[in-house]
Amino acid sequence: MAVAPGEFRFEVAGHLRENFIGGQWCPAQSGQRRTDLNPADLSDVIGEFAESGGADVDLAVDSARRALDGWRDLGPIKRAAYLTEALRILGERSEELAYAITREQGKLLKEARGEVQRACAVLEFTTGQARRLGGVTAPAEEPRTFAYTFRRPIGVVGLVSPWNFPLAIPMWKVAPALLAGCTAVLKPSPLTPLTSALLVDVFRAAGVPDGVLNLIQGDAAAGEALVANPAVAGISFTGSLPIGTAIHTGGAHRLLRTQLELGGKNAVLVCDDADLDKAVDAVVHGAFGQAGQRCSATSRAVVDVRVRDEFLERLVARVAGLRVGPGFDPASELCPVVNTDRLDAALAAIAGAQNDGGKVLCGGKREERPDLPEGCYVQPTVVRDVPWDSDLAQEEVFGPVLAVVDADGFDDAMRIANSVKYGMSGTIFTASQSRAFEALDRFEAGMLHVNRPGVGAYAHLPHIGAKASQYGPPECSPEVFDFYTEWRSACISY
Repeated sequence: MAVAPGEFRFEVAGHLRENFIGGQWCPAQSGQRRTDLNPADLSDVIGEFAESGGADVDLAVDSARRALDGWRDLGPIKRAAYLTEALRILGERSEELAYAITREQGKLLKEARGEVQRACAVLEFTTGQARRLGGVTAPAEEPRTFAYTFRRPIGVVGLVSPWNFPLAIPMWKVAPALLAGCTAVLKPSPLTPLTSALLVDVFRAAGVPDGVLNLIQGDAAAGEALVANPAVAGISFTGSLPIGTAIHTGGAHRLLRTQLELGGKNAVLVCDDADLDKAVDAVVHGAFGQAGQRCSATSRAVVDVRVRDEFLERLVARVAGLRVGPGFDPASELCPVVNTDRLDAALAAIAGAQNDGGKVLCGGKREERPDLPEGCYVQPTVVRDVPWDSDLAQEEVFGPVLAVVDADGFDDAMRIANSVKYGMSGTIFTASQSRAFEALDRFEAGMLHVNRPGVGAYAHLPHIGAKASQYGPPECSPEVFDFYTEWRSACISY
């Protein structure tokens, strides 16, 4: 379905602008609201959404606490029936959700549709785990004794999600939390309130009991109140390292359980024997897909000096030809960044790299054309001669900016790849099987790839980082239930 620029306008139902507490849509206690804008066209006001505070959070947590016993006692198989119905409804509403994502977050419509499919896959996988949430039987040390283990939900959980995947990431928190028997308060990014409201409405339509899933819209005040509430047993957070650290330390005094998926500064290693065309394809996809706004985005190309010039010639020819534009324009190949703050941050990172000796080979500026509305458009940018220890090679940009760092052989490339504090994703392009397996062993990163784009993982594989990119169990895998449940052991004499 082709959509011309400016053709589509998603009319936001009034209730979707509110919080969802105890099965009811309701405004923030303060009556305050926040404006949600389309990053592709800043004149397009999507709506005014609730701006919540501590009083709203306390109501939502209390609602989740009161619903906990009944939801837990259903057991995972009956809970999965609600998730199965949610999956059916999600499929029916997939186009509505994709359009909302593109208008609100800015990504290309095909990328938004891909995100909806990822959310469906996560929900489908999670539902299938209902009959696997068991424990083990164990030998007893005494006669006539039966010993076994089982899981119990940890209780009320706070789910704090980001704006870059406003449907998929909340889904891979909500779905396992509910299946495990927890009740939840979802606090999404204030930059993408509509998509999260639509997600919660899917579960409401699926008949999930009142209070099991609650939605609180808002910014830092709401998040801080969620961390501080003593009835919240755990916080699952995806976002920046500073905020994740604050959540962890803020709850440490009461032993709050945390699951933190944080930043990344991901490297693709291009060895001297790499298939350069495949490497270029992967880097273009990884660095400029979704305007580089992924925790697993390719933000560094660590290239062997023996093939650097040929690699850059092919890469720059591709990147310079990418068309920047609104996500609803079928001709667009690179979407806007999410807001003016991210635009300014990307341009500042480019300027800083030039001060450190980097050379901009293409892009480097705000994209401005007569056919573009006023929006948050950054040209896709490739910077070469980036020192391995400079800011652009060490710090997350979260924009369409690629640092190209020279490496003198495989060992030097591995050293550079592991030189950052983050460890989300690592990728290598090489024809050597031995070198590929050695890289997999030596990468200090959680999600690893060989001769393919280095972004993300499958819905059933752990979405996991290393070092400062992750704290606690992974998401998107059976291991996710190690966060939402705790183990019990039982011994029965007979």
